[in-house]
Amino acid sequence: MSEDLPRSDDTGFDRVLAFTVPTRHARGRVVRLGPVLETVLSAHSYPKVVKHVLAEALVLTALMGSLLKEEDAQLTFQAQAEGGAVDLLVCDYRNGELRGYLRHDEALAEKLEEDCSLQTIFGTGFLAITFDLQVSNQRYQGVVPLEGASLAEACEKYFAQSEQVPTVIRIAVRSNGPRCVAGGLLVQHLPDGEEGKERLHAKEMHPDWEHVSIMAQSIQPAELVDPVLNLEQLLWRLFHEEDEVRAEPLVPLVRGCRCSVDYYRSILERFPETERADMRDETGMVPVDCAFCSKILHVPV
Repeated sequence: MSEDLPRSDDTGFDRVLAFTVPTRHARGRVVRLGPVLETVLSAHSYPKVVKHVLAEALVLTALMGSLLKEEDAQLTFQAQAEGGAVDLLVCDYRNGELRGYLRHDEALAEKLEEDCSLQTIFGTGFLAITFDLQVSNQRYQGVVPLEGASLAEACEKYFAQSEQVPTVIRIAVRSNGPRCVAGGLLVQHLPDGEEGKERLHAKEMHPDWEHVSIMAQSIQPAELVDPVLNLEQLLWRLFHEEDEVRAEPLVPLVRGCRCSVDYYRSILERFPETERADMRDETGMVPVDCAFCSKILHVPV
């Protein structure tokens, strides 16, 4: 594969491909980020290792967020920690819109080496994954420690502990100066789903899941970020020997920061007038700094 990263107008990036393997009781998602990832990362000056952490988190957010079926449903991916280079990481996904932000100690972040552990990056902390279902007005959250070699490994533990769903996640990030691409694969084993039957994931190692997980784990990092290999081809490489693989239409992804004067006005109007008076600057506006996109909005309220 060429060392040159794709141009911002290259196709095949910023897409999610959903698929199922019915005979193996499995489902999955494949995602590859390019221009959207670069736009999110460009909002702040991140050292390389920290940039790769945020890129991995954005891929995970897209993979898990695209599992949501309800319109306007949102997944929020949040890590909070102390004692490391990064103390806060927040990403969210809604209707194909993706955004993220990471707060870090510049001096500590510059000293981080590639392939360092989560503990080195974050110190001690936790990962919270929250699903907000707007239509059904349901909200549920799972929390796991920030432990292991990567955020992907922490997410696998989340699915095993909070949802009891065996899951394989693989992420790759590749950068060249300011250019950055990333890709990911998520595969899950699902219960049979028919009333009265044993839940397949209740078994320690079901042969269907053993087979699918081996196939999923065979994927190479270079394949996940190869601009020549589109997502459909990648899926075919993994599961072409299966009797049936169902792929859904590709879902486009966009950078989805929702900051606007109207949005922040609606929030500020909830504060008492005495507090809003203290927030106003000499022009009578309330300056609001959006951490996601680095815009400073001046809100009349």
